[in-house]
Amino acid sequence: MTTPRARAAAVAGCFALAALGLSACGNPPPAARPQKPSLATSAENAGGMRALIAAAKREGALTAIALPRDWADYGDLIDGFEKKYGIKVRVDDPQGHSEDELDAVRKRGNSPTAPDVIDVGDTFARSAAQQNLLAPYKVAAFDSIPVNQKDAQARWSNNYGGYISIGCDAHRVRICPETFADLLKPAYKGKVALEGDPTRSATAFDSVYAAALANNGSFDDIQPGLDFFAQLNKIGNFNPVSSSTATVEDGRTPISINWDYVNLHYADQLRDKGVDWQVAIPFDGSFAQYFALAVNKRAPHPAAARLWQEYLFSTEGQNLRLRGYARPVLMDVMKQDGTLDKAAAARLPTVEGTPQFPTDEQLEKARKAVTQGWAKAVSGRP
Repeated sequence: MTTPRARAAAVAGCFALAALGLSACGNPPPAARPQKPSLATSAENAGGMRALIAAAKREGALTAIALPRDWADYGDLIDGFEKKYGIKVRVDDPQGHSEDELDAVRKRGNSPTAPDVIDVGDTFARSAAQQNLLAPYKVAAFDSIPVNQKDAQARWSNNYGGYISIGCDAHRVRICPETFADLLKPAYKGKVALEGDPTRSATAFDSVYAAALANNGSFDDIQPGLDFFAQLNKIGNFNPVSSSTATVEDGRTPISINWDYVNLHYADQLRDKGVDWQVAIPFDGSFAQYFALAVNKRAPHPAAARLWQEYLFSTEGQNLRLRGYARPVLMDVMKQDGTLDKAAAARLPTVEGTPQFPTDEQLEKARKAVTQGWAKAVSGRP
């Protein structure tokens, strides 16, 4: 039994703590109180998943950028998120590239039209973090993400990835290329395209990296990749048109270097439209990489932005990635816990060996080399 004296002592202790600026005896310490969504560094920090969902539903909207519906199953992911939470997703500039996303974050600032979230190549994610554009946020699965696929401060985390591949319209090209060396053959004059400009597109940048590995380059030396495209351009095989679903369908880019999950989706999507799109992962330049997700530090819908991250890293979201031929970053964990969609996993192309990834320092060195050397490689301009 608590005596009046004991109760008085406890109350006195509470007043003493309060005098020191501390909270006790009934109120949780400030650190334990839920943070408003714009400051929340995890769902728990926002008051729990229910509180985060409620806050996101009140916002009612999410603004994304550069997310084509035919890229890594974003169509089903967007539809699934909208159906599950009743939150409308708007996608600006669907065919944009990683640098376009960062430009939008920088230029739109606190505008209500600013992107809430970004999906960029990890070299661009690192750049965004260095520019202080991103909000730290740990999804529930953060600890399961491999250490080399996330930022230590949780400003970005890789979500899905794949291998650079060569797609080819077998109705327009008599013999489809299977390696980077093949692309130099006279039969492919004016036919070989990239997904974009390597100084702005992570996909095109990684295509240059793959070409470097195919030509005695290394993670430390991307110059042979630039030299390869300079040669491809010199002999007339390089096609400057950026490839997309539309250009593949109408034949403007009969050969396209792109991620395997994009090229495989083209094969599925365009088969009924008469396009026989063949896909090969070049053994002479096998290059794998992931794409990173992050929350804009000044997101106009901060709760929805964080909930979107949770959805894309959930079992549902990761399996939808897999159904779009992309390799989810949590694939190994899901294999172990039995939540992986085995049928979808069985459809992935077989790749020999274990993928290796460049370090942060190697990526930054390569990015600078491409930024400085791409224009000269494809146009001869210094």
